[in-house]
Amino acid sequence: MNWSALESLISGVNKYSTGFGRVWLSMVFVFRVMVFVVAAQRVWGDENKDFVCNTAQPGCVNVCYDHIFPISHIRLWALQLIFVTCPSLMVVGHVKYREKKDMQYTTLHQGAHLYAHPGKKRGGLWWTYLVSLIFKAGFDAGFLYILYYIYEGYDMPRLSKCALTPCPNTVDCYISRPTEKKIFTIFMVVSSALCILMCICEMVYLICKRIQKLVKKKTERERRRFAENHEMSPLAAPRSEFRSKTSIRLDPTASIQNLSVIEEENRTAVAKALYIHVLQNSDT
Repeated sequence: MNWSALESLISGVNKYSTGFGRVWLSMVFVFRVMVFVVAAQRVWGDENKDFVCNTAQPGCVNVCYDHIFPISHIRLWALQLIFVTCPSLMVVGHVKYREKKDMQYTTLHQGAHLYAHPGKKRGGLWWTYLVSLIFKAGFDAGFLYILYYIYEGYDMPRLSKCALTPCPNTVDCYISRPTEKKIFTIFMVVSSALCILMCICEMVYLICKRIQKLVKKKTERERRRFAENHEMSPLAAPRSEFRSKTSIRLDPTASIQNLSVIEEENRTAVAKALYIHVLQNSDT
């Protein structure tokens, strides 16, 4: 299988992933695909040839091998990697659909854009990304359970008993390099568990960030509504509008005699002003 082509295809989702998604992708291709291609296939390459049972009965070895290894670890991990990486194609496909739709909208509306950022995780793309994380975590968990159920754990026994037909009696069967195979099995299981943890952390991060945005929008909406409902209007006109331009502000602590003197001076000043005004008009 051409794993490099799959890696180049899935790596396109890195542009739309969060930090947890980039860590997940690095773990998949460094700790799982690379180990699978470089080491694991060679370790399990001789499992059928070097499977030995202490009997010469024809067909007994093949029957016992099929009973002890219903499905090869290598083929099971290959299926697991394919199923786990495929949900990322949902995100890539959704982004490509948005870009195509935005291009068509731009052509019809003279340069206007339907999406400011087609790869931004908003609206339907947010749900697509979340569903892809659920599928990835679910596939990993499902394959871990299948491996545990088929082999009754993650151990690799050195000796296995077999009493199936056509074996004449209960025979002892031995597999090659059981310790090395056990180490690789545990390594792949731990890597799968860490990938599940990364998916769960990314889901929690996305949901918390979405809730934070919704709460922020609700708070801003309530503040705007409160400001609109409690907008203050002036109850009365300023005092300066009622004050006469010719009025003179009096000292409230002045006595009655002083007030009468001030009023007399005001009348005299007004009379002088009127007399001067009349004289000016008569001269013209």
